[in-house]
Amino acid sequence: MKRILLMILFAGFVLIPINRVGAQEIEQSTDTQGEDYFGEPLCLPGMAENSQCQFFGSAETVAEMREAGFPYPPRELPAASPSPTYSLMPVYVAKINLDETEPAPIYSSFEDAVARTNPVSQIAQGSMRWVSYVTRMDHEGNAYVQLSSGGWMRAAPAAYTTYQGLLFFDNPRNDFGWVVDQTPTYAAPSFSAQTSSAILYREELHQVYNAVDAENVTWYLIAPDTWVNSLKFRVLHVNTTPPEGVDSDRWIEVNLFEQTLSVYENGKLRFATLIASGLEPFFTQPGVFKIYEKKPLELMQGSFEADRSDFYYLQDVPWTMYFDNARALHAAYWRTYFGYPQSHGCVNLSPGDARWLFEWANEGDFVWVHDPSGQTPTDADFYGPGAP
Repeated sequence: MKRILLMILFAGFVLIPINRVGAQEIEQSTDTQGEDYFGEPLCLPGMAENSQCQFFGSAETVAEMREAGFPYPPRELPAASPSPTYSLMPVYVAKINLDETEPAPIYSSFEDAVARTNPVSQIAQGSMRWVSYVTRMDHEGNAYVQLSSGGWMRAAPAAYTTYQGLLFFDNPRNDFGWVVDQTPTYAAPSFSAQTSSAILYREELHQVYNAVDAENVTWYLIAPDTWVNSLKFRVLHVNTTPPEGVDSDRWIEVNLFEQTLSVYENGKLRFATLIASGLEPFFTQPGVFKIYEKKPLELMQGSFEADRSDFYYLQDVPWTMYFDNARALHAAYWRTYFGYPQSHGCVNLSPGDARWLFEWANEGDFVWVHDPSGQTPTDADFYGPGAP
């Protein structure tokens, strides 16, 4: 019963005080056979235990919540999502859906593309090939797109994620995070604890009130008796102090362990979101860097293997901000979700997040990349130029 009461209070509902009196007072009430009671009233939620009232019911539960780290009344994060218009791409994009072991031919006309005759050029074979286009036409269930160069090719226009992070208008009082894979919650910080029937879904946002390391993971308390583990949850640890090497009141923090990005300005958290950084062995290099070039659209192509079997071709990558050789912060329209390392070294963002960051950032702004777990190599000799 107390757990139910605690959960209702945490959800922000107003409770009607329930009279709880001791056995002696019940006996006195029975003896008076319904006479009016003029004893001390119940304390209201939030009142101190030494107040001139009975410290039972809601007041007692609220006190226990506060002692456990839960504010009363519950506080929402001082944040909001950016405008949905930030997720609108500046170009149309399509995925080349031909066999990745074959080049993708480009034709001078739609008719030639359908007939597969007279190619004028081609894009090399590769597993990750995307183009931008200006016109689309369909034929017998296949999509064909016209490139800005005028050529035509077979490619499939694809949807991209509209996920967005958060804009902050004040510093939050506690950490918060996102679910990155659906999961139940646990009644205690243990995989053997009772699980809830309710499921948390990817990209859900929750505040964090406590953290415990157990069973080789970190457990986060997101509501009374409600725990989620670090395998399924990424946390933004708010720190408004400039890191060593940053001598400015503006910087971008990239946390490789949590796969988060945060933006600070004038001692305030301005923005926070999930990212996808470099996947082993193509780590994103830790260190303090500066944005040295911004490009609204960028062609990214290349390979790492000697046989070029891993060739990639990404046309018109929006909102690119280079900070460490070829490593950049940029939109990744080919990613379906964020919160896990996936790139060749760049810091990938959703289109909406990349656009907001591109508009905020200036060339010369600091980018602090770090891995608090210490798992990412820090030797500069380990790193090449980087890639998307």
